[in-house]
Amino acid sequence: MLELIELWSSWFPELWKGFVLSLQITALSLALGLLLGLLLALGVSARARLVRYPALLLVEVGRGAPALILLQYFYFGLPSAGLTLSSFWAAALALAYCTAAYTSEIIRGGIEAVDAGQNEAAEVIGLNRIDALRFVILPQALRVAVPSLLGFAILMFQASSLCFTIALPEIVSRASAIGSTTFEYMPVLTLAGLMYAAICAPATLVVTLLEKRLAPSQPH
Repeated sequence: MLELIELWSSWFPELWKGFVLSLQITALSLALGLLLGLLLALGVSARARLVRYPALLLVEVGRGAPALILLQYFYFGLPSAGLTLSSFWAAALALAYCTAAYTSEIIRGGIEAVDAGQNEAAEVIGLNRIDALRFVILPQALRVAVPSLLGFAILMFQASSLCFTIALPEIVSRASAIGSTTFEYMPVLTLAGLMYAAICAPATLVVTLLEKRLAPSQPH
């Protein structure tokens, strides 16, 4: 056991660098993806076909393509079209697109869950459609969507482990490099897994508590 702790202590600084990079990629992809997801949710809900159909196409392609394929496309595919991205930006944009496609449906579901009378009430007090959306509909929709969005954020943090396939030196990539050098694959991958669990386990508990707290109260 002491030998294992010594190994973990010697590897931790290297894995920590990859862990921080994984967190950075996740945070950036979520920030970009949630913004685009909101726009796609509004686009899919739009009445105009010229807005709704392109938005729906983007959502379905993003939901249908595996995250690994998107990573490969952004890093290896785009250079053939004259656009070369670093592994960091390829990872961030690919995961942001994946995030946008999935969260758009979560946000749209939250919007549709808001009672139709809220729109009517907004019109009565003189709010235009944009202000009604900003001040009345979206705050209530996001309240419904927050637990699902947080749960998806956990999945995206875990999905960042796929970035080792495009040479991003995140935690899995660094763990694999240590394993190939020391042949101690099991111990180093166990440590990497525990580092993921240190984030994912408490976050999952928070999501569960939020779901219970934000759940609509049942009539007695």
